[in-house]
Amino acid sequence: MDKPVLVIMAAGMGSRYGGLKQIDPVDGQGNKIIDFSIYDAIRAGFKKVIFIIKKENEQDFRSCIGDVVKDYIDVEYVFQELSDIPDGMTIPEGRVKPWGTAHAVLSCRNVINGPFAVINADDFYGKEAFRIIYDFLEGCTRDKTSGVENAGAEGCSSCGKDKDAADKYAMVGYRLKNTLTDNGYVSRGVCSIDSDGYLVDIVERTRIEKNGEGAKFTEDDGVTYTDIDPESIVSMNMWGFSKSFIDEIKKSFVEFFETIVPGNPLKAECYLPGVVDELLKSGKATVRVLKSSDRWFGVTYKEDKPFVMDSVRALKDKGEYPENLWT
Repeated sequence: MDKPVLVIMAAGMGSRYGGLKQIDPVDGQGNKIIDFSIYDAIRAGFKKVIFIIKKENEQDFRSCIGDVVKDYIDVEYVFQELSDIPDGMTIPEGRVKPWGTAHAVLSCRNVINGPFAVINADDFYGKEAFRIIYDFLEGCTRDKTSGVENAGAEGCSSCGKDKDAADKYAMVGYRLKNTLTDNGYVSRGVCSIDSDGYLVDIVERTRIEKNGEGAKFTEDDGVTYTDIDPESIVSMNMWGFSKSFIDEIKKSFVEFFETIVPGNPLKAECYLPGVVDELLKSGKATVRVLKSSDRWFGVTYKEDKPFVMDSVRALKDKGEYPENLWT
Protein backbone atom coordinates (compact mmCIF):
# COMPACT_ATOMS: atom_id res chain seq x y z
CA MET A 1 0.00 0.00 0.00
CA ASP A 2 1.28 3.47 -0.87
CA LYS A 3 2.04 5.65 2.14
CA PRO A 4 -0.56 8.29 3.04
CA VAL A 5 -0.13 11.70 1.46
CA LEU A 6 -1.44 15.08 2.60
CA VAL A 7 -3.60 17.15 0.25
CA ILE A 8 -3.89 20.86 1.07
CA MET A 9 -6.67 22.89 -0.54
CA ALA A 10 -5.13 26.31 -1.18
CA ALA A 11 -6.85 27.51 -4.34
CA GLY A 12 -8.95 30.18 -2.60
CA MET A 13 -7.87 33.80 -2.80
CA GLY A 14 -9.67 34.59 0.46
CA SER A 15 -12.27 37.02 -0.87
CA ARG A 16 -13.62 37.88 2.60
CA TYR A 17 -10.10 38.35 3.90
CA GLY A 18 -8.97 40.54 1.02
CA GLY A 19 -5.85 38.79 -0.21
CA LEU A 20 -3.93 35.54 -0.53
CA LYS A 21 -4.23 34.73 3.18
CA GLN A 22 -2.33 31.44 2.84
CA ILE A 23 0.98 33.37 2.55
CA ASP A 24 0.33 35.85 5.37
CA PRO A 25 2.70 35.26 8.36
CA VAL A 26 1.18 34.64 11.80
CA ASP A 27 4.36 35.07 13.84
CA GLY A 28 7.47 37.23 13.91
CA GLN A 29 9.54 34.56 12.16
CA GLY A 30 7.44 34.61 9.00
CA ASN A 31 5.72 31.26 9.59
CA LYS A 32 2.22 30.89 8.18
CA ILE A 33 -0.69 28.76 9.35
CA ILE A 34 0.05 26.34 6.54
CA ASP A 35 3.64 26.00 7.84
CA PHE A 36 2.31 24.74 11.15
CA SER A 37 0.07 22.24 9.38
CA ILE A 38 2.95 20.90 7.31
CA TYR A 39 5.21 20.78 10.37
CA ASP A 40 2.58 18.80 12.29
CA ALA A 41 2.01 16.52 9.30
CA ILE A 42 5.70 15.71 9.01
CA ARG A 43 6.03 14.75 12.67
CA ALA A 44 2.87 12.64 12.34
CA GLY A 45 4.52 10.62 9.54
CA PHE A 46 3.49 12.22 6.24
CA LYS A 47 6.22 12.20 3.60
CA LYS A 48 4.47 14.00 0.74
CA VAL A 49 2.19 17.00 0.36
CA ILE A 50 0.06 17.94 -2.66
CA PHE A 51 -0.91 21.60 -2.92
CA ILE A 52 -4.10 22.49 -4.79
CA ILE A 53 -3.69 26.06 -6.03
CA LYS A 54 -4.74 28.40 -8.81
CA LYS A 55 -2.33 28.56 -11.71
CA GLU A 56 -2.04 32.34 -11.42
CA ASN A 57 -0.84 32.00 -7.80
CA GLU A 58 1.85 29.43 -8.56
CA GLN A 59 4.91 31.70 -8.43
CA ASP A 60 3.94 33.34 -5.14
CA PHE A 61 2.91 30.04 -3.60
CA ARG A 62 6.10 28.27 -4.60
CA SER A 63 8.40 30.98 -3.31
CA CYS A 64 6.56 31.57 -0.02
CA ILE A 65 5.53 28.02 0.87
CA GLY A 66 6.59 25.18 -1.40
CA ASP A 67 10.24 26.14 -1.74
CA VAL A 68 10.50 26.62 2.03
CA VAL A 69 9.34 23.10 2.93
CA LYS A 70 10.60 21.06 -0.03
CA ASP A 71 13.75 20.01 1.86
CA TYR A 72 11.59 18.44 4.58
CA ILE A 73 8.74 16.82 2.61
CA ASP A 74 8.09 15.87 -1.02
CA VAL A 75 6.03 18.56 -2.75
CA GLU A 76 3.66 18.37 -5.71
CA TYR A 77 1.30 20.96 -7.22
CA VAL A 78 -2.03 20.62 -8.98
CA PHE A 79 -4.24 23.40 -10.30
CA GLN A 80 -7.96 23.84 -9.74
CA GLU A 81 -9.25 25.10 -13.06
CA LEU A 82 -12.72 26.45 -13.81
CA SER A 83 -12.49 24.71 -17.19
CA ASP A 84 -12.02 21.26 -15.59
CA ILE A 85 -15.62 20.10 -16.02
CA PRO A 86 -17.29 16.86 -17.20
CA ASP A 87 -17.11 15.99 -20.88
CA GLY A 88 -19.92 17.51 -22.92
CA MET A 89 -20.61 20.26 -20.37
CA THR A 90 -20.00 23.99 -20.76
CA ILE A 91 -19.10 26.72 -18.29
CA PRO A 92 -22.13 28.95 -17.63
CA GLU A 93 -21.75 32.44 -19.04
CA GLY A 94 -20.43 34.80 -16.36
CA ARG A 95 -19.21 32.03 -14.03
CA VAL A 96 -15.96 32.94 -12.23
CA LYS A 97 -16.47 31.21 -8.84
CA PRO A 98 -14.58 27.90 -8.34
CA TRP A 99 -16.62 24.69 -8.29
CA GLY A 100 -16.08 23.92 -4.60
CA THR A 101 -14.01 21.71 -2.33
CA ALA A 102 -15.01 18.38 -3.92
CA HIS A 103 -13.89 19.70 -7.28
CA ALA A 104 -10.61 20.85 -5.72
CA VAL A 105 -9.84 17.31 -4.53
CA LEU A 106 -10.89 15.94 -7.93
CA SER A 107 -8.10 18.06 -9.40
CA CYS A 108 -5.66 15.60 -7.75
CA ARG A 109 -7.01 12.55 -9.55
CA ASN A 110 -3.86 12.01 -11.63
CA VAL A 111 -1.39 12.22 -8.73
CA ILE A 112 -3.08 10.31 -5.88
CA ASN A 113 -2.08 6.65 -5.76
CA GLY A 114 -3.13 5.59 -2.27
CA PRO A 115 -4.78 6.81 0.94
CA PHE A 116 -4.77 10.54 1.55
CA ALA A 117 -5.74 13.20 4.05
CA VAL A 118 -7.35 16.50 3.04
CA ILE A 119 -7.15 19.83 4.87
CA ASN A 120 -7.75 23.53 4.25
CA ALA A 121 -4.68 25.73 3.85
CA ASP A 122 -5.86 28.42 6.22
CA ASP A 123 -7.03 26.34 9.21
CA PHE A 124 -4.94 25.46 12.26
CA TYR A 125 -5.83 21.90 13.27
CA GLY A 126 -3.33 20.99 16.01
CA LYS A 127 -0.72 18.25 16.13
CA GLU A 128 -3.03 15.57 17.56
CA ALA A 129 -5.35 15.83 14.58
CA PHE A 130 -2.56 14.99 12.16
CA ARG A 131 -1.36 12.09 14.27
CA ILE A 132 -4.75 10.40 14.50
CA ILE A 133 -5.61 10.92 10.84
CA TYR A 134 -2.23 9.56 9.73
CA ASP A 135 -2.61 6.55 12.01
CA PHE A 136 -6.07 5.91 10.60
CA LEU A 137 -4.72 5.93 7.06
CA GLU A 138 -1.82 3.68 8.01
CA GLY A 139 -4.05 1.19 9.80
CA CYS A 140 -4.65 0.94 13.54
CA THR A 141 -3.38 3.70 15.79
CA ARG A 142 0.13 2.93 16.94
CA ASP A 143 -0.35 4.97 20.13
CA LYS A 144 -3.59 4.14 21.93
CA THR A 145 -2.91 6.26 24.99
CA SER A 146 -5.29 8.90 23.60
CA GLY A 147 -8.18 6.43 23.86
CA VAL A 148 -8.85 6.60 20.11
CA GLU A 149 -9.50 3.24 18.46
CA ASN A 150 -10.34 3.24 14.79
CA ALA A 151 -10.39 1.11 11.70
CA GLY A 152 -7.72 2.02 9.20
CA ALA A 153 -8.29 2.65 5.53
CA GLU A 154 -7.56 -0.99 4.75
CA GLY A 155 -9.64 -2.38 7.60
CA CYS A 156 -8.75 -3.55 11.11
CA SER A 157 -9.76 -6.79 12.77
CA SER A 158 -9.18 -5.42 16.28
CA CYS A 159 -11.76 -2.71 15.60
CA GLY A 160 -14.29 -5.12 14.16
CA LYS A 161 -14.33 -3.60 10.68
CA ASP A 162 -14.25 -5.86 7.64
CA LYS A 163 -11.81 -4.57 5.04
CA ASP A 164 -14.05 -5.96 2.29
CA ALA A 165 -17.12 -4.02 3.43
CA ALA A 166 -17.93 -0.40 2.54
CA ASP A 167 -15.03 2.00 2.03
CA LYS A 168 -13.62 3.32 5.30
CA TYR A 169 -13.09 7.04 5.68
CA ALA A 170 -12.36 9.25 8.67
CA MET A 171 -13.01 12.80 9.74
CA VAL A 172 -11.49 14.84 12.54
CA GLY A 173 -14.39 16.61 14.23
CA TYR A 174 -14.31 19.75 16.39
CA ARG A 175 -16.84 21.26 18.77
CA LEU A 176 -18.58 24.10 16.97
CA LYS A 177 -17.91 26.54 19.81
CA ASN A 178 -14.17 25.97 19.34
CA THR A 179 -14.30 26.94 15.66
CA LEU A 180 -16.17 30.25 15.60
CA THR A 181 -14.81 33.73 14.96
CA ASP A 182 -15.78 37.00 16.64
CA ASN A 183 -15.48 38.84 13.34
CA GLY A 184 -18.12 37.41 11.01
CA TYR A 185 -19.65 34.15 9.84
CA VAL A 186 -18.17 30.76 8.97
CA SER A 187 -19.15 27.73 6.94
CA ARG A 188 -19.23 24.37 8.73
CA GLY A 189 -20.39 20.83 8.04
CA VAL A 190 -22.58 19.96 11.05
CA CYS A 191 -22.38 16.27 11.93
CA SER A 192 -24.65 13.62 13.44
CA ILE A 193 -22.74 10.71 15.01
CA ASP A 194 -23.94 7.27 16.14
CA SER A 195 -23.13 5.59 19.45
CA ASP A 196 -20.16 3.76 17.92
CA GLY A 197 -18.49 6.97 16.80
CA TYR A 198 -19.39 6.81 13.12
CA LEU A 199 -20.77 9.64 11.05
CA VAL A 200 -24.48 9.33 10.29
CA ASP A 201 -25.19 12.62 8.56
CA ILE A 202 -23.48 15.86 7.67
CA VAL A 203 -25.22 19.10 6.70
CA GLU A 204 -23.35 22.07 5.27
CA ARG A 205 -24.27 25.33 6.98
CA THR A 206 -22.69 28.11 4.97
CA ARG A 207 -23.32 30.96 7.41
CA ILE A 208 -22.90 30.29 11.14
CA GLU A 209 -22.31 33.12 13.59
CA LYS A 210 -21.73 33.54 17.30
CA ASN A 211 -24.80 34.37 19.34
CA GLY A 212 -23.63 35.33 22.82
CA GLU A 213 -22.40 32.07 24.38
CA GLY A 214 -24.23 30.13 21.69
CA ALA A 215 -24.43 30.05 17.91
CA LYS A 216 -26.96 30.56 15.14
CA PHE A 217 -27.15 30.00 11.39
CA THR A 218 -29.05 31.46 8.46
CA GLU A 219 -29.95 30.07 5.06
CA ASP A 220 -31.50 33.23 3.64
CA ASP A 221 -28.67 35.79 3.94
CA GLY A 222 -29.62 36.88 7.44
CA VAL A 223 -33.37 37.36 7.02
CA THR A 224 -34.04 34.60 9.58
CA TYR A 225 -31.79 32.73 12.02
CA THR A 226 -31.96 29.34 13.74
CA ASP A 227 -30.13 28.47 16.98
CA ILE A 228 -27.58 25.67 16.80
CA ASP A 229 -26.00 23.78 19.71
CA PRO A 230 -22.45 25.14 20.25
CA GLU A 231 -21.39 21.63 21.34
CA SER A 232 -22.28 20.24 17.90
CA ILE A 233 -19.46 18.35 16.20
CA VAL A 234 -18.48 19.99 12.95
CA SER A 235 -16.22 19.21 10.06
CA MET A 236 -13.27 21.50 9.44
CA ASN A 237 -12.55 19.67 6.20
CA MET A 238 -9.93 17.40 7.70
CA TRP A 239 -10.65 14.04 6.10
CA GLY A 240 -8.98 10.68 5.56
CA PHE A 241 -9.87 8.79 2.37
CA SER A 242 -8.93 5.72 0.40
CA LYS A 243 -7.95 6.24 -3.23
CA SER A 244 -11.36 5.03 -4.42
CA PHE A 245 -12.95 8.22 -3.10
CA ILE A 246 -11.68 10.03 -6.20
CA ASP A 247 -13.96 7.89 -8.38
CA GLU A 248 -16.89 8.77 -6.14
CA ILE A 249 -16.18 12.49 -6.57
CA LYS A 250 -16.16 12.04 -10.34
CA LYS A 251 -19.65 10.55 -10.24
CA SER A 252 -20.97 13.21 -7.87
CA PHE A 253 -19.50 16.06 -9.88
CA VAL A 254 -21.23 14.88 -13.05
CA GLU A 255 -24.54 14.69 -11.19
CA PHE A 256 -23.90 18.12 -9.66
CA PHE A 257 -23.35 19.61 -13.11
CA GLU A 258 -26.47 18.00 -14.51
CA THR A 259 -28.89 18.74 -11.67
CA ILE A 260 -27.58 21.61 -9.50
CA VAL A 261 -25.69 23.97 -11.80
CA PRO A 262 -28.67 24.74 -14.08
CA GLY A 263 -30.59 26.16 -11.12
CA ASN A 264 -27.70 28.26 -9.78
CA PRO A 265 -25.18 28.59 -12.61
CA LEU A 266 -23.02 31.35 -11.11
CA LYS A 267 -22.73 30.26 -7.47
CA ALA A 268 -23.45 26.52 -7.08
CA GLU A 269 -20.59 24.56 -5.50
CA CYS A 270 -19.91 20.85 -5.06
CA TYR A 271 -18.89 20.43 -1.42
CA LEU A 272 -16.66 17.66 -0.12
CA PRO A 273 -18.98 16.92 2.86
CA GLY A 274 -21.88 16.63 0.43
CA VAL A 275 -20.17 13.84 -1.50
CA VAL A 276 -19.44 12.02 1.76
CA ASP A 277 -23.04 12.41 2.86
CA GLU A 278 -24.29 10.84 -0.37
CA LEU A 279 -22.03 7.83 0.18
CA LEU A 280 -23.22 7.46 3.76
CA LYS A 281 -26.86 7.50 2.75
CA SER A 282 -26.27 4.91 0.04
CA GLY A 283 -24.31 2.62 2.36
CA LYS A 284 -21.17 2.82 0.23
CA ALA A 285 -18.93 4.20 2.99
CA THR A 286 -18.43 4.52 6.72
CA VAL A 287 -16.76 7.52 8.32
CA ARG A 288 -15.04 7.24 11.67
CA VAL A 289 -15.25 10.53 13.61
CA LEU A 290 -12.01 11.26 15.43
CA LYS A 291 -12.90 14.01 17.88
CA SER A 292 -10.53 16.80 18.79
CA SER A 293 -10.97 18.95 21.88
CA ASP A 294 -8.46 21.50 20.58
CA ARG A 295 -9.53 24.98 19.64
CA TRP A 296 -9.47 25.56 15.91
CA PHE A 297 -8.27 28.90 14.68
CA GLY A 298 -7.81 30.49 11.31
CA VAL A 299 -7.71 33.81 9.53
CA THR A 300 -11.11 34.01 7.89
CA TYR A 301 -11.12 37.79 8.26
CA LYS A 302 -8.28 40.27 8.72
CA GLU A 303 -9.62 41.02 12.19
CA ASP A 304 -8.88 37.40 13.18
CA LYS A 305 -5.13 37.79 12.79
CA PRO A 306 -4.28 39.26 16.24
CA PHE A 307 -6.03 36.35 17.97
CA VAL A 308 -4.21 33.84 15.75
CA MET A 309 -0.84 35.45 16.45
CA ASP A 310 -1.52 35.41 20.20
CA SER A 311 -2.53 31.74 20.00
CA VAL A 312 0.64 30.82 18.12
CA ARG A 313 2.75 32.70 20.65
CA ALA A 314 1.09 30.80 23.50
CA LEU A 315 1.76 27.44 21.82
CA LYS A 316 5.42 28.32 21.34
CA ASP A 317 5.70 29.42 24.96
CA LYS A 318 4.33 26.01 25.98
CA GLY A 319 7.02 24.30 23.89
CA GLU A 320 4.62 22.91 21.30
CA TYR A 321 6.59 24.48 18.45
CA PRO A 322 10.08 25.93 17.95
CA GLU A 323 10.48 29.64 17.27
CA ASN A 324 11.22 28.98 13.60
CA LEU A 325 9.81 25.80 12.15
CA TRP A 326 12.29 25.31 9.34
CA THR A 327 15.70 25.82 10.91
